[in-house]
Order: sequence, then C-alpha cells, then structure tokens
Amino acid sequence: MAELNDSSNGFEPPLFQSPDCDAARQAFRNKPKGLIDKVTTVADAVSRLVDDGDYLGTGGFGGDRIPTAVLHEIVRQRKQNLGLAGHTTTHDFQILCAGNQTGRGQLLDRVDIAYIVGLEARGLSPHARRVAQSGELTFCEWTNYALAVRLKAAAMGVPFLPMRSMAGTDTFEHSAAEKVVCPFTGIDLVAVPALFPDVATIHVHEADCYGNCRIRGTSVADIDQARAAKKLIITCERLIPNDEIRSDPTLTLIPYYCVDAVCEVPYGSFPGNMPYEYFSDEDHLKAWLTAEQDEATYHAFLEEHIFGVSDFGEYLDRCGGLRRLQELRRQELFP
Repeated sequence: MAELNDSSNGFEPPLFQSPDCDAARQAFRNKPKGLIDKVTTVADAVSRLVDDGDYLGTGGFGGDRIPTAVLHEIVRQRKQNLGLAGHTTTHDFQILCAGNQTGRGQLLDRVDIAYIVGLEARGLSPHARRVAQSGELTFCEWTNYALAVRLKAAAMGVPFLPMRSMAGTDTFEHSAAEKVVCPFTGIDLVAVPALFPDVATIHVHEADCYGNCRIRGTSVADIDQARAAKKLIITCERLIPNDEIRSDPTLTLIPYYCVDAVCEVPYGSFPGNMPYEYFSDEDHLKAWLTAEQDEATYHAFLEEHIFGVSDFGEYLDRCGGLRRLQELRRQELFP
C-alpha cells in the first residue's frame, strides 16, 4: 500500500491516510441510516468489512477494552498489508504481529506509532520487536495525544486541528505534522491531519442489535474514533434490548448510525482488562511474552491459541474456560 508521500529517502515522514474530509464524507453518506439489525458473527464481520490494504483503528487503551476477538479473526483470516493506528496498542500490536514473519504473509505494512511493542510493566514483546526491526514496516511517529487529536479532527469533519504539543521534539521531526502560525495571535502551533481509519473495531460493555453502545469507565478516544472510521465493527460483552437503550439514552456513547456490525462476545477483551467486568489475565500475557522468546515455541503457541481454534470461544476454553474467567471477574470486582 503506497503512502501519500514517499518516505523511501528517509527524510519525509509518511502520511498514510488522506485527511480529505470531503472524500471521507462520501463514505459516511453511503452508510445506511436506518435501524437495521446488525448482529452477526466476528468471522462474518471481519470477512465482509476488513479488506486487504485497509487502515485499521482499534479501541480501548493499553490493556483495557481490547477488541481481542476481532484481532484474532483478522490474523486467522490472513488479512494482508494493513495499516494500524498505534494509539497505545500493546497486546493489539502483539496479536497483529502474529501475521508477520510467521510464514503467513505480511499482515501489517505501515503503522502510525505512539506506543507499541511494550506491554507496560509486563515488558517488551520479543516478536513485535522482531517485526518492528525487520524493515518490512513503514512507521510514522506521534504522541498518544496527537493521535487522539487526529481522530478528533476526523470526527469534527475538518482536515486538521492545531495543538500546542510535540513542537521542538524528535517525535515532531519523525511525524507528518506541520508547523503553522495562528492567524489570530501569531503564535506557532502544530497542525496534525485528520485520521479517518478505513475500518475500526471497538469492544464495549453493552450494545443493542442496531449498534447503540454503552461504555463504562474511560472511553479514551473511542467516541471520536467511532465517528472517524468509515467502517466500524463493535464487539460487546452483552446484547441488550433497544428498549433498555431508550430507557436512558444519555448512556449511549456510540450511536447506531456509526456502526456496521455488532458481535456479542462475552469476555471479548481477554486477556485484557474490562473495567467493572474482569481483570486482565497476567499469567496468559506472560505466557505470550515467554513463548515469543523462541520462534519454534511461538509458532506452536499461535497454532494452539489462534490458528488451531475455530473462534474466540474455543480460545477462551483453551485459556482456562469459565473457571479462569470467573476468577478474573472476582479479581476485578473484589481486589
């Protein structure tokens, strides 16, 4: 997938997605606005809505509210040449890197990075590091805040937003941001381009069949990402009736008209944390990191947990099933 500007000489940071808000508006205009039942399986949603070459955005932040089921399915279906918004995508990036350098093509080829490879206090992902250092990916650097502002610009329908951040840093030099002068005050600002993902996936607490979504706890940039993405796959802990949504519409953070598919996936953030639902499975995350240290062991691990299972439910069974999930719920609710 060609970048919008050439970075092959090592001097011009790449801009992977066009910030043209009028072009994006055409994609949004074509989305159905009626109350349509959008409930489907994860396998169907990924097959229909994630195309080779797409630029992907993922919801949550760090280890919280990871859309794990969709990420596994993207890897299992061997999608190729995707871009990624690395907005503190820790386990997300680790999962997607399973589609690179494992004899299964090249899932990722370009990444806007703010925070990847590291799993916070858990350590660095050896395989994600191998992929990042392989030279087969093109990177553009940002801060987490800058990526959030880029999604905000897209949600607002403007091609860029100014901010007072990143100027004078190496991150700015390796980004596709530009310096601008405020026409009202004359002060120097940084302009960041709108980010319109081709497809995004967000895991939420509750959704109805039409795609109205509720999130408990921090929403990070997901409210803007839902409005910025041209296609949106929602996974939820629970499907709830539309009457429940209507009983308190103030709780709806993502409205139905942003959503293209709804998949009910209990424990869908595993092994990540789901606020007020279950804690992260630190043992399983450690097992990922340990397996990645040896490539043969890692390939066997992937076969057992992703390629050798039919769906996310079977993956959960192999990770301890209901007994383990209930323990993680107790850890979250009664720490």
